[in-house]
Amino acid sequence: MADIARLTQLIEPEAQALGFDLVRVKMFGGKDDLTLQVMAERPDTGQLTIDDCADLSRRISDKFDEVDPIEDAYRLEVSSPGIDRPLTRLKDFANWIGQEARIHLTAPVDGRKQLTGDLAGVDGDRITIDVKKHQPMTIGFDQVADAKLLITDKLIAATAPLSSDGAEEFETEESN
Repeated sequence: MADIARLTQLIEPEAQALGFDLVRVKMFGGKDDLTLQVMAERPDTGQLTIDDCADLSRRISDKFDEVDPIEDAYRLEVSSPGIDRPLTRLKDFANWIGQEARIHLTAPVDGRKQLTGDLAGVDGDRITIDVKKHQPMTIGFDQVADAKLLITDKLIAATAPLSSDGAEEFETEESN
């Protein structure tokens, strides 16, 4: 399988050239259905449009045609992080304080391998999460194996689109 750090080094400048922040580069699937997943966002909105995804996909494809960093056949998937976004950078944890998240740890802490609760703070490289039915716990960013926001009404309200440009409009008939 391809080296994710190397792929990230190739992809990040392409995302930045379009004004996007790279959120995650992930490779998954088997040899016959390998997928390279790239998530990016506009720093001001935390979102990407379909056109943004297409632009980034073309740039990555052009770059990979030059350097061919993946030996096997693969599918390229470019997307916005979505509402239940992965938390991959310290700034993600800071930006989403007050929202519910699930964090999988690299090794158990206080007998727990998974923490679920409200993000409560970030101090340096330390993350505090108010673990449900337990207490607040502080862990190092290096202890996070995987993390993502959980869909709640509070998150839905916080992530309402900043712009409805491109959304379909529906007209309703009023009855007399």
